[in-house]
Amino acid sequence: MIIVLRPDASEEQYKQLVDKIESQGLRVHVSKGTERTIIGAIGDERILQNLSIDAMPGVENVLPILKPYKLASRDFHPEKSKIQVRDVVIGGDEVIVAGGPCSVETGDSLLKTAMAVKAAGGKMLRAGAFKPRTSPYDFQGLGEDGLKILDEARSATGLPFITEVMETRTVELVYQYADVLQIGARNTQNYNLLKEVGQTDKPVLLKRGMSVSIKEFMLAAEYILSEGNQKVILCERGIRTFETATRNTLDIASVAVLHYETHLPVWIDPSHAAGNWRWVTPLARAAVAIGADGLIVEVHVKPENAWSDGAQTLRPDKFSNLMAEIRKVAEAIGRTVAPGESA
Repeated sequence: MIIVLRPDASEEQYKQLVDKIESQGLRVHVSKGTERTIIGAIGDERILQNLSIDAMPGVENVLPILKPYKLASRDFHPEKSKIQVRDVVIGGDEVIVAGGPCSVETGDSLLKTAMAVKAAGGKMLRAGAFKPRTSPYDFQGLGEDGLKILDEARSATGLPFITEVMETRTVELVYQYADVLQIGARNTQNYNLLKEVGQTDKPVLLKRGMSVSIKEFMLAAEYILSEGNQKVILCERGIRTFETATRNTLDIASVAVLHYETHLPVWIDPSHAAGNWRWVTPLARAAVAIGADGLIVEVHVKPENAWSDGAQTLRPDKFSNLMAEIRKVAEAIGRTVAPGESA
């Protein structure tokens, strides 16, 4: 249920309403816009119907939320959400780009890559300390040593970083280091993990699973939101279809659909969609054109020596070219991309 407060509703009226809802064992989620405060009351609809909330002082309107993803829906939060990550704002006019290797390898290579990402205009660093791999024999990541290397690169460059958390028992560890917790495609519907990161106060980058519908993707986000963490970034990274020319099929239309359905920022991962470095920049241009709020791109100083996903990884000069290309697209639609250091 959505409860819309009158513009002149007092703080006391607001508090009485929240107390009444919570006294019935229901959860309250508040969205404060520029003109209206909206309260989402989550729980047994029969209890809500018997509370006569529409008769309480300060209440303007009471509406049911018909969509199954209630907190993610624009019905609950009409205005687009913005998420602050240190000095970076996600969901505003600026298209944010996070770049870095698939996995953390050595401190030297990560620092060189991070410096190249920053020089090209990237605002965040990405790399995996824990790596989910299809084969049990592939490199699985450096674990906490990788997190420490990321921390050192952040200190040296000032770039906040995104890294993946794979299981509930490592959430606390990754939380201690990361600026943004990433839930990878293989864990989109790992509901225990979603609830665990939902109980933190760190932003969560939720990737779409390879066989997950948009509705299921929204409901996965709902698991995080329902635990109290409202800082969710949705990330389209391609889905599995019959096509084999690319690693995955980038569902570019999902960005438009998600922006219509939800207030949450939407990013695209062109690297995992492409599977080949040649297609990453064209997909990045398309992502910005359709309205993506950010990109997460794989970059490495020597992709041929990368410990994972080298084929889809850009060299620093190619990444710099990508940034130049998407700046043109962003300008054409009234958005911005950070300039490179040489600009």
